[in-house]
Amino acid sequence: MADLHKAIRAIHNNVSLINGDTQETIVAKDNNETEILIDWTLVNAWIDPDEYKYKRTESYPSLQEFAEAYCEKEIGGNTTKWDEYIVKYNKVRTDNPK
Repeated sequence: MADLHKAIRAIHNNVSLINGDTQETIVAKDNNETEILIDWTLVNAWIDPDEYKYKRTESYPSLQEFAEAYCEKEIGGNTTKWDEYIVKYNKVRTDNPK
């Protein structure tokens, strides 16, 4: 499920305050502290445009893998780990397009 607070703010741009954590308990208000009627159909259908970034971040090979592969390539001339690292890196990008 998407972050409800982020979805509400994306859809209802006049929201300045959100209290609650679930659809049943959330109350959104504007700058005048007037309650805003939330369109839950739009909120529940909303897709975070940054979702691919989160998935990429979770899936990328570690910095340690990068360092080891790079050092082996640069210091020892062995590109096997580097080639494997690049394949993993490119797979993450392919699996999680922008």
